Amino acid sequence: QVQLVESGGGLVQPGGSLRLSCAASGFTFSRYAMSWYRQAPGKERELVATIFSITGSTNYADSVKGRFTISRDNAKNTVYLQMNSLKPTDTAVYYCNANVFLHDYWGQGTQVTVSS
Repeated sequence: QVQLVESGGGLVQPGGSLRLSCAASGFTFSRYAMSWYRQAPGKERELVATIFSITGSTNYADSVKGRFTISRDNAKNTVYLQMNSLKPTDTAVYYCNANVFLHDYWGQGTQVTVSS
């Protein structure tokens, strides 16, 4: 049974930083790409960043390039999202995603609020 559990969200001032974590279980973590998505109120869910399994290469949405960094620790079955220089427009619920055997799995989400 695939499970994804996010943590690390919270309230932060503009310009601040947060690190999100996603602990995965129920599948061979090291073999699969992992992604972070976010959904702001009244908006569609959007892809933020992806890290691939074999090469460890990464992709980012243009809106977060240079500010966010996705990484993974295969020994801990955990994927991270380091978020720096946060803006109010980054306010959203952030979700961890894994596509395993062509099925999308999601965590419960963690709220990130950027406000002064």
